[in-house]
Amino acid sequence: MFTAKMIDGLTAPQFSTLAKLKEVGPCSQNYLGRLIHYDSATITGVINRLKSRGLIESIVDPLDRRRVAIDLTENGRLVADRAIAAVKEVSRETFFPLSPAEHATLTALLKKIILR
Repeated sequence: MFTAKMIDGLTAPQFSTLAKLKEVGPCSQNYLGRLIHYDSATITGVINRLKSRGLIESIVDPLDRRRVAIDLTENGRLVADRAIAAVKEVSRETFFPLSPAEHATLTALLKKIILR
């Protein structure tokens, strides 16, 4: 369902990268990878593909030119907003059969597994 509803052919790793950048703002590639639990090779590949699509860019710190941050481009912000809306729709459709209490319980249990 995710793939069918996702906009612009974004993959799940590309979506999570855009969504996390939208949430936290500019950050190092290393830190971004840790936030979304991707190893160095995975985050490098995802970032390279998103850069080639003009959705993210590297920004050199003017105070320390050795430091580089990754950030969304203006188009990347627009795509991230649309992709987040698409994922919210997928979530609504996926969890539609559950009552609000069941949804809350499932969410809590999944977070417990993920955050262990």
